[in-house]
Amino acid sequence: MNKGKELDLGLTGFDELFMSETERTENHLPKIHDIPLSEIDDFPDHPFKVKMNEDMAELVQSIKERGVITPIILRTKEDGRYEIVSGHRRKTASQLAGLKTVKAEIRNLTRDEAVILMVESNLQRSVILPSEKAFSYKMKLEALKRQGQRTDLTSSPVGTRLRSDELVAKNSPDGKTQIQRYIRLTELLPEILDLVDEGRIAFRPAVEISFLRKEEQENLLESIECFDATPSLAQAIKMKNFSQNGKLTAEVIESILSEEKSNQKEKVSIKTEKLRRFIPSTVPENKTEEYILKALEYYSRYIQRMKNSMER
Repeated sequence: MNKGKELDLGLTGFDELFMSETERTENHLPKIHDIPLSEIDDFPDHPFKVKMNEDMAELVQSIKERGVITPIILRTKEDGRYEIVSGHRRKTASQLAGLKTVKAEIRNLTRDEAVILMVESNLQRSVILPSEKAFSYKMKLEALKRQGQRTDLTSSPVGTRLRSDELVAKNSPDGKTQIQRYIRLTELLPEILDLVDEGRIAFRPAVEISFLRKEEQENLLESIECFDATPSLAQAIKMKNFSQNGKLTAEVIESILSEEKSNQKEKVSIKTEKLRRFIPSTVPENKTEEYILKALEYYSRYIQRMKNSMER
């Protein structure tokens, strides 16, 4: 194995950041620039939210102490300014930290190439809201469809060419059918989609609700607020069927929503973002429930030991 490959396999963000430009060139790494924050624009219709929460506060403090470890990715716009492809949180944190410039890698990307890279880089986050997946998958699918009109970008041997929706699934954490369901969520009223993000409306009922006409969704939203209840999957399917037959009136929606659900039990709902700050980043998202149950079990045993020691 040659020296270049050894370096390439062992590099960390710190190693790359403090390399000279000569070393970066020798190791086939992109050039890093210090770009003024005032010359950088956000990605148009960026679907991923930049929240001013505890994680952002920690990122701001980290940047104050160590700077931006992983450079953001930019593309040059037609007017000479720059546009973020990956790194909106780092850019915002840099501004809050009082920096004037940010470390950045500049790539020569078309609009569609930038959309695809933006989506794929952000889908690596540990916590992603349903609305973020919905609009990002839609943007990527539309970009791939446009690329499909250019054989130089999507050409492949006869018999191996994939449909755009299959290409979206190929490099995504979700399968094709699940991605199609997420994209359906973009048909929801923003207020209803907020309820999905908050966990008040489950994912599958939300997909069924997305087939309702806008005025029907408005009536549903009013009923949700009035009854302080959200539809189950069975109720959402029933509403969809009434809608397809042109019979989903406000009265029908109220009647369906007021039905007692077969599994209606009092539930505790906690937003994922509130839980994640207590969970190590090394815990995969699909292991979150297992981690929480073990933590509660440990805490229960601790309380019992404390109670026993006080009774002695």
